[in-house]
Amino acid sequence: MNYFPSVNQVIYEGPKSTNPYAFKFYNPKETIGGKNMEDYLRFAVAYWHTFTEDLSDPFGSGTAIRPWDKFTGMDLAKARVEAAFEFFEKLNVPYFCFHDVDIAPEGETLRETNQNLDIIVSMIKDYMKDSKTKLLWNTANNFTHPRFIHGAASSNNADVFAYAAAKVKKGLEIGKELGGENYVFWGGREGYETLLNTDMKLELDNLGRFFHMAVDYAKEIGFDGQFLIEPKPKEPTTHQYDFDVASGYAFLQHYDLEDYFKFNIEANHATLAGHTFEHELHYARVNNILGSVDANQGHPLLGWDTDEFPTDLYSTTLAMYEIIKNGGLGRGGLNFDAKVRRGSFEPEDLFHAHIAGMDSFAIGLKVAQKLLDDQIIENVVNNRYSSYTHGIGLNIVKEKMDFCKLEEHALDLKEINQQSGQLERIKAAINQYLLTIYSDH
Repeated sequence: MNYFPSVNQVIYEGPKSTNPYAFKFYNPKETIGGKNMEDYLRFAVAYWHTFTEDLSDPFGSGTAIRPWDKFTGMDLAKARVEAAFEFFEKLNVPYFCFHDVDIAPEGETLRETNQNLDIIVSMIKDYMKDSKTKLLWNTANNFTHPRFIHGAASSNNADVFAYAAAKVKKGLEIGKELGGENYVFWGGREGYETLLNTDMKLELDNLGRFFHMAVDYAKEIGFDGQFLIEPKPKEPTTHQYDFDVASGYAFLQHYDLEDYFKFNIEANHATLAGHTFEHELHYARVNNILGSVDANQGHPLLGWDTDEFPTDLYSTTLAMYEIIKNGGLGRGGLNFDAKVRRGSFEPEDLFHAHIAGMDSFAIGLKVAQKLLDDQIIENVVNNRYSSYTHGIGLNIVKEKMDFCKLEEHALDLKEINQQSGQLERIKAAINQYLLTIYSDH
């Protein structure tokens, strides 16, 4: 069955194209910084938002029109696989991601759920034989069902802890079978509503135990995918344990897990944590824990996780600046954990949204690379910290100083010369480079 009959293969046609089903800036084979664009921009489609999302919200029922929704149960799951691989092929996207319940319905028992998964995973595996699209990562949904009302690995109920572990065990087996390059842990309910009824230490200790069990089982079955933690500060809990990259990294260090995990950083989650997207990427990069990205954006006027497709070129530029300086994303990618707006309910809108996101990151890549080539930001930063390249500053960096020596230096200082941070100059340069991208074509 053809689920998207009005859409042909999406190809690059350049910025002057008026074809809504064509890339204007994403040219997979164009060389940027010595790599093909597709090697930097390892795009992935999120199965949940693209094939299971009905566009409902707390104030209204779903509006999405999806040709596969005429089916139910396992027939619906199979139709979604067919639609997904048609979508992947027409969009020419290299990766996809999913939660277990995205691809197969839950049964009355976990045993029945696993049987449903086996059927759909076998079908996906068959489709992957003839497709260029690979599995970037999979994960377990340990947050939607009422059994996870008080958490999963951090639950106060040991039976729930066991159930969550069994789901992750199955997820790791699926990841290995489908050749997943990563496995993600998103602690949707790993947190608390109030400390008045919470044993935080036990919950965190159990979360650490859970992750160690996952590491051990991955080794046991020979699954070599990179483990990723996806931070989020709130929603659905009041406070989640993986608040941001910094708190997540502290958790990993405390529980001796830092050798096994990196971070999957979502732009909208960074916003909810009170950070910029580039802050989270930068912190992860300088600590060598940047693993992958969930590419989306939040709405500046709304205080929740709106998961919009990324179109903010400033944001994509600064994100790609960090990713380039990281040497790319390794086994990670740019997963569009984003959904079309409730009013964009037609099947074709899924293509328009992904094309917009892919073009936005392509522009970001090109501008970021040019900024790096011309050392626009580096020159300002290096000059700003030049006092640490000689004299007392160099001695501080080389750890040759102590408080007594520093006091001796400071006591007779009559004037300290400061210099401008030149923020406006940098922003003006970014604007100039952004506008130059179009004229270069």
